[in-house]
Amino acid sequence: MRKKWYAGLIFVLMVSLAAAGCSWFQKPQQKPQPSQMILEPDVTVYMHKTGEKKKMKMEEYIAGVVAGEMKTDWPVEALAAQAILARTFLMEAIEAKGGVPSRGTEASTDIKEFQAYDANAINDNVRKAVEMTRGMVATYQGHPIKTWFHASAGGITAMAKEGLNYREEEPPYIQSVPSPDDLAPADVQNWTATFTKDEVIAALSKMGQQVSSIDSVEIGQKGPSGRAVQLVINKTVQVSAPDFRVALDSTKLKSMLLDKIEVTGNMVAFTGKGFGHGVGMSQWGANKLAQQGKKPEDIVAYYFKNVTIEKRWQ
Repeated sequence: MRKKWYAGLIFVLMVSLAAAGCSWFQKPQQKPQPSQMILEPDVTVYMHKTGEKKKMKMEEYIAGVVAGEMKTDWPVEALAAQAILARTFLMEAIEAKGGVPSRGTEASTDIKEFQAYDANAINDNVRKAVEMTRGMVATYQGHPIKTWFHASAGGITAMAKEGLNYREEEPPYIQSVPSPDDLAPADVQNWTATFTKDEVIAALSKMGQQVSSIDSVEIGQKGPSGRAVQLVINKTVQVSAPDFRVALDSTKLKSMLLDKIEVTGNMVAFTGKGFGHGVGMSQWGANKLAQQGKKPEDIVAYYFKNVTIEKRWQ
């Protein structure tokens, strides 16, 4: 009888504890997966004009980035594609290195170290674009991708190694595809940029190459999209073409999708097409695709292969 009485008491206690929600009887919680939705995060942003650290909602920050990175009167679907890239850029940076460690924040408004940002340029177009893609992040195998973009691909996008001299393994989601960039201004579709020989010598010096004169500048090697990946100076000095563009003036030497290079007198003239490194999404191409009725997810998927658009928060 005593054994039965004890057994009955234990059973009653077990039922009571379970009913009370005791953790002993709960199933272990599964670790949240990256694809599972969470509440909209806050983000701390370094405001480079004032030096302050400002906390704001994620989507508020993304609206400022879209307004800073793309013309706000463009089709909403193009702006929305930019919003997906902006959001993904931030999430990838946070996952890879904690955002902007040097500032102690997740983001920065300094374009030299992070994304452009212009809260004053936010309009209804931008708000709609951000809202329609709320929480959407482009991922590959569950992780946010590197969302490179540029103004115009000049008709074809570049691989990361050729467009950026990317030193790591080529990302599996980057591809070279035809890009409908015909809506870009005439001086973006075809251009000639002229520099003095002294400017070229100074750029080479920045790259650690010391030359006293410029007799010739030639394309030594091209990448899959036809962009110059190597330049040869004076028949002997070889330099990275993407790095040379940055050292010289990437706003004037618009791309490395070059048709020809001419050395005449004291000048060096580069003739080419497009604007930017050419990797990832072309903004003018996104504009055209949006006008053709493509959804923002379709635009992103066109420029980045085998990616998944995840909705990370409501």
